[in-house]
Amino acid sequence: MRNSVEFVVYGDYALFTDPLTKLGGEKLSYQVPTYQAIKGIVESVYWKPTLIMIVDEIRVMKPIRMESKGIRPMDYSGGNTLANYTYLKDVEYQVRAHFIFNINRPDLAFDRNEHKHHNIFKRSVQVGGRRDIFLGTRECQGYVEPCTFGKGKSFYDRYGDIHLGNMVHGINYPDETGRDQLEVRLWNPVMKDGVITFPKPEECTQVRTISDMKPKHFDQTNVESAEQTLASWGEEGNL
Repeated sequence: MRNSVEFVVYGDYALFTDPLTKLGGEKLSYQVPTYQAIKGIVESVYWKPTLIMIVDEIRVMKPIRMESKGIRPMDYSGGNTLANYTYLKDVEYQVRAHFIFNINRPDLAFDRNEHKHHNIFKRSVQVGGRRDIFLGTRECQGYVEPCTFGKGKSFYDRYGDIHLGNMVHGINYPDETGRDQLEVRLWNPVMKDGVITFPKPEECTQVRTISDMKPKHFDQTNVESAEQTLASWGEEGNL
């Protein structure tokens, strides 16, 4: 795959929340990560608005196990709420992903240097990512290392097909689709011998509109240059 990067991500716990379980304050993890969750991890490794990251497939390396914990979520009303969160325990996934250029950002056409971004992407994987890695939520710290996809033993090798039911695939944002809508994608994944192959976002047929939304724009009307910022700080006596 052109512009492809492969890495393994792992951690002690993960929480890829099924949105249906959040209504009562409880959280229950999906059995496997969603496309959007893995895309978030890829973007924590390396992200630029010039690029759109595409997750091709993941390989589940360890058995799917869950653990429930009593959690006291932050309650700004002063209550003493106790919620039950069910996490995935001891997770490890091999990931294969690539990037394409965001054609809905013509203002960034000057930055469409494929060779440059691919090399930076690979170097970012080697150092464990450019930002903190989270496995679904902030409290689930993850770690990234380079790997060769398909190498090594998975618990689900020769396991056969596992149907995972209806799941969230991901979110469509206006700056990526060109539509002034926030949308959610659904799909019915099947894990084959531990491997989940994701359809591309535009190939998902179950798409639901959440709300109207305009893409954010950045130009001279709402962004200051570094020189302007330094000058304003000097005028205010902060330098």
